[in-house]
Amino acid sequence: MAKQKIRKGDLVQVIAGKDKGLQGKVIQSLPRDGKVIVEGVNRVKKHTKVGQTARGSQTGGIITTEAPIQVSNVMLVVEHEGKKVVTRVGFRREEQERTLPDGSKKTVTRSVRFAKKTGEAI
Repeated sequence: MAKQKIRKGDLVQVIAGKDKGLQGKVIQSLPRDGKVIVEGVNRVKKHTKVGQTARGSQTGGIITTEAPIQVSNVMLVVEHEGKKVVTRVGFRREEQERTLPDGSKKTVTRSVRFAKKTGEAI
């Protein structure tokens, strides 16, 4: 199973399906299923049973909620030079300098996500 490149909080655009072209923020990432839940995308109606909550109020009826969408059907949206650009995501190793608690400096390599179209780290 490959590492999922889209994460919670990312702005994505739908590239396939009934909601093609819509943009939204990722609410939840489901890497085991290869899916994400995007705000305002793939909305479905759910019929819920009437029941009582702890405070005594009644709940139930038809509610509209977002359903998961395949991660392959969304692309990351990044801001580049004042425009929103749809791009693929890649990983690269970058060296960073860290300051240790004793004041000395150490060079470490980190895996960084970057936008393939712009080359900028995300």
